[in-house]
Amino acid sequence: MLIRIGFEIIVACQAPVPMLMALSTHPEFGGKIIGADKVRSSGYGPVTEYIDGYGNRISRTVAGPGFTTFWSDSVAEIEGLPDQIPYGAMQHRVEDLPYQTLNFLTASRYCDSDRLVDFAWKQFGNVPEGWERVQAISTFVHTHVTFGYKFGRPDKTAANVFGEKTGVCRDFAHLGLSLCRAMNIPARYASGYLPDVGEPDSGFDDFCAWFEVFLGGQWHTVDARYNRPRIGRILMVRGTDASDVAMITSFGNYELTSFRVWSTELPTGTTDADIGVLLQALPAPREKGPNFGPIN
Repeated sequence: MLIRIGFEIIVACQAPVPMLMALSTHPEFGGKIIGADKVRSSGYGPVTEYIDGYGNRISRTVAGPGFTTFWSDSVAEIEGLPDQIPYGAMQHRVEDLPYQTLNFLTASRYCDSDRLVDFAWKQFGNVPEGWERVQAISTFVHTHVTFGYKFGRPDKTAANVFGEKTGVCRDFAHLGLSLCRAMNIPARYASGYLPDVGEPDSGFDDFCAWFEVFLGGQWHTVDARYNRPRIGRILMVRGTDASDVAMITSFGNYELTSFRVWSTELPTGTTDADIGVLLQALPAPREKGPNFGPIN
């Protein structure tokens, strides 16, 4: 399966602004990338790249005065299988967990799991440990929280999401992984592309957030917003929460003037020559859907 992925972000600055961007596919993404999967810029500052402490590819640049366009456009070749459901995956005792997972057991900036411990144990304490408990948490978040772009804000924590019962995809992820941490299940934040493969066309594309849990000796994908396996998920970043993987971290003021994302399945039989032609120009904007996404 071939998925065209990319974005176009235009910012306006009064003066040079150093920026870090978490906008590239993750080194552990399991597919093949065709084309240049990197952040490109119309500005005067070069774009360099490094790997952060969570294994994410981070781009570093300076946006100059005036308008700067950042973009990426490539094609991902993937197996096209839905998310795997790890039925029967066991929950580890804390003392048996690999040390690399321990950082994902405690509260973080947006995941104030310490405030949710009492509720979590009352709500899920009688659910069998392991995947069954994680699925119960995902289902609770899915039914408890109402999705809407108007509900997103940069300072919203998991406890806020729990109390307000509203949020965007990152809020579903923050609440779900916080409840898992409250139950001593290592959980980490993840984000990337999620096309409408096998789903009704949403009318627009955006980045999507989900979370991962450590059960049975490995990490597994959980998506509380949709609460069902999806096809075509393409990993970009991981962290303790969204604060580790903000799309843009700026060291100065800027204005976001345009933001759009594409993640579209290409027809069966698309050739390398077809892809070469496609990648010569960015796709046209979709007719409906938000032009701006949450930049924080």
